[in-house]
Amino acid sequence: MPRDSFTISNIKLSVASAGKGRTFLFQHGLCGSASHLHEVFPEDIGWSCLTLECRGHGMSEIGPYSELSIKQFTEDLATFITELDIGPVLVGGISMGAAISMRLAVKRPELVSGLVVARPAWIDRAEPVNLAPNREVARYLATYQPVEARQQFERSAMAAELASSAPGNLATLLGVFDRDPAVETQALQAAIASDGPGINKEEIAGIDCPTLVIGTARDATHPIAMALEIADLIPRASFVQIASKADGVEQYRAEFQDALRQFTMEIA
Repeated sequence: MPRDSFTISNIKLSVASAGKGRTFLFQHGLCGSASHLHEVFPEDIGWSCLTLECRGHGMSEIGPYSELSIKQFTEDLATFITELDIGPVLVGGISMGAAISMRLAVKRPELVSGLVVARPAWIDRAEPVNLAPNREVARYLATYQPVEARQQFERSAMAAELASSAPGNLATLLGVFDRDPAVETQALQAAIASDGPGINKEEIAGIDCPTLVIGTARDATHPIAMALEIADLIPRASFVQIASKADGVEQYRAEFQDALRQFTMEIA
């Protein structure tokens, strides 16, 4: 995975790329990285996948904890697009990356030619109930060392509920406890899971570009109802339901790739 860097306010952010062709600026989820995106990006479609890893994610420096927000990550992305003079560009993301991309389409529409909102965890509200487990992970990490924090979380009623209803989400959350450095992981989980995109439904309904919304069932962190509502709000949006990770990671990746392949063909 070729990597470069881009500096904003003396903070070095990692830039990762894959594939060749027109640029698709594809953003990762909370405590994720570009590698998670490249797993679902089809490299045979004549597009390149470009990711600016957010502060504190992947190989990027974290900077001041007080600046960890969806708003700041979006401003970083807008600066990246304008300074490289690559806009307007197809922009998209998964989970947190979807919120960043949607905010960019609202606040800087001149930079966005198309939009992909995959497995959204936010619509317009801050601190959504579906991210309560992430906030609980942050609380445990603030109280215990990572190994003990994981054990405490695994014994919680919340973890038991996820094991039954959304085992894929539980596996992701448990992996967070292994992420280094733990102090940065705690700061990110606490800040972003309590944050919101800072846009309202009227603004979302004003997005005027081809949009693909991807949703999955059996996903407590990314309720399919959120994806359906966003698809209903955006006039030029289409909705595709794909297999959840709980149905099998390989099937999830294959169906994600198929959805992106079809959408990029339609807007080519």
